[in-house]
Amino acid sequence: MTTSPPRGPLSDVVVVELAGIGPAPFAALLLAELGADVVRIERPGGVSPLGDVGGLSRSRPNVAVDVKSPAGRDVVLRLVEGADVLIEGFRPGVAERLGLGPQDCHARNERLIYGRMTGWGQTGPLAPTAGHDINYAALSGALHLCGTPERPLAPVNVVADFGGGTLYLVMGILAALHERTATGRGQVIDAAMVDGAASLVTMMYGMLANGSWEDRRGVNMIDGGLPCYGTYQCADGKWVAVGALEPQFWAELNAKLGVSFDLPQLDPAGFATQRAAYEAAFGSRTRDEWAEHFAGSDACVTPVLSMTEAPEHPHNLARGIFARLDGGAAPRIAPRFSGGELPDPTAARVVGADTVSYLARHGFTAAEIDDLLRAGTIRQAPEPEPKE
Repeated sequence: MTTSPPRGPLSDVVVVELAGIGPAPFAALLLAELGADVVRIERPGGVSPLGDVGGLSRSRPNVAVDVKSPAGRDVVLRLVEGADVLIEGFRPGVAERLGLGPQDCHARNERLIYGRMTGWGQTGPLAPTAGHDINYAALSGALHLCGTPERPLAPVNVVADFGGGTLYLVMGILAALHERTATGRGQVIDAAMVDGAASLVTMMYGMLANGSWEDRRGVNMIDGGLPCYGTYQCADGKWVAVGALEPQFWAELNAKLGVSFDLPQLDPAGFATQRAAYEAAFGSRTRDEWAEHFAGSDACVTPVLSMTEAPEHPHNLARGIFARLDGGAAPRIAPRFSGGELPDPTAARVVGADTVSYLARHGFTAAEIDDLLRAGTIRQAPEPEPKE
């Protein structure tokens, strides 16, 4: 008996993605790996002018269309007619100048969810200006929370790009799809990274308002202010992470380390003594020796793993968190669903690899495709040379 391949909970959703970089393609990736029929539309040229940045164009077909030409615009609008979602990550006004803005698309399909991903949003004085994750996180207050007492440090591109950007765009799209079941109408999602980054630190703003958070780094419960919540270097130069906030976890941490203190856990007068004791204790063994020592305990001590090590950790292996793709580790989609397994990620396609086949599956005749190819409006990438 044969089994059907995994489809995912979004298998009835069709998404058109206008190629960009960063959070917009990651949103398309997540929807694709949740089972949606997602197509990435890039400009013809053989090699993507954007490149497959960070593997974010994986798991979906790639169609090459000259969207700056009237005929190319019409190709996209025809695909929009049968789509549920469009995703774009241009600066405000660019899609409108291409003739692919919300009004253009809704004139063809009023049920379309039009997802817009920008740093500053579609409105506001900074909307037309450039920026990056570090700028959006800075203006939202989120960057102020990250780093040492001496200086803020950017936590790579997690806070604004992918947390505040991608995940809020996907949430908006899914919410709009749900609302459409009642209204029958699509709408525009204005997902701004600065908005999302601010939303991500809601708890800290709430704690600041009620007086349980100080508006400076390195003095609060979960920003390194407590000795029982931080990182410590081991004898081999590697690190462990300690998160023993609750009293019972703190007690177990101290018992496993063989240390004790006269002052209570949260008395600032004892912090220097605690920190010195933890530094000395963890510095006496290697990281992996401590990982073995604390295995199975509730002391909340874990090794700080590199990106090379993390995919091989027994817990990550047991849960299948990482797949192997293009010779490296690739995190699988999260979360898990009881209704069935999700499809595994597939390698990114070269620009135009699926142009003919995708358009044929979505209502274009062979004659229309031939005309578009001859005119240079679309491009089909040649088949790759077989590997010896």
